[in-house]
Amino acid sequence: MSNDFLTVIKERRSANKFLPNVEISTEELDDMFSLVKFAPSAFNLQHAHYVTVTDKALMDQLYAAAYKQYKVKTASAAIVVLGDTEAHLKAGELNEGLLHLGILSKQEYDKTVEGTTQFYEQRGDTFKREDAIRNASLSAMQFMLIAKAKGWDTCPMIGFDPDQVQSILNIPDNYVPVMLITLGKEDTSSQRPRGYRKPVREFVTHNSF
Repeated sequence: MSNDFLTVIKERRSANKFLPNVEISTEELDDMFSLVKFAPSAFNLQHAHYVTVTDKALMDQLYAAAYKQYKVKTASAAIVVLGDTEAHLKAGELNEGLLHLGILSKQEYDKTVEGTTQFYEQRGDTFKREDAIRNASLSAMQFMLIAKAKGWDTCPMIGFDPDQVQSILNIPDNYVPVMLITLGKEDTSSQRPRGYRKPVREFVTHNSF
C-alpha cells in the first residue's frame, strides 16, 4: 500500500466550512468521475448517477433544501448522489460489449441478463431501493477519496429534503437521492479535532459476532 494512499485515507475528513468563491471546472469533475467509474457494483449494474451543481442559482435552491447548512452556501459544487432502482433493467445493455467481443456466448449472455433481472424482480421494490442506496454509497465513497487525492475536500450529507432536491433537479422517480456531497477547499480556520474513532477491537470480531 503506497504512502500516498495512506495519507489520503487518513487526511480525508468531512469539511463543514469551505473557502468561498473557489470555482471548480466541469473538466476537473469529469476527471474525477473517470476514476469513480471503477467503483464496484452488484452485477456491474453501476447503480450510481451523479448530478453536479455549480450554478449559483441552483446552489441557493439546494442550500434551502439542505436546511440552510453553511457548507452548501460556501461549497464550490454540490453533488447529488443517486441510486437507480431500475439498474437491473440495463443488464442487457451493460453486457453487450462482452457478447460482441466473444467473451460471453449468446447463451451465457442470455443467462446473465435473465438471471440478473430475476434476482431483482423476485426480491421486490424494497430490495431494489436498498441495493440502489448500497451501490451508490460505494461509488460515493470512492468519489470522496478521489477528490481528496486531487486536492479537494468533501462532506457527505443526509440532512436535506429529498423531495425538494428531486424537484429542483428534475430527477426521475426511479432514482433515489442517496446523499448530497459538498465539495470545495476547506476553510480550516475553525476546524475541530477529528471525532473519536473506535479502536479495531470495538468494531471488528473474527469468525463470529
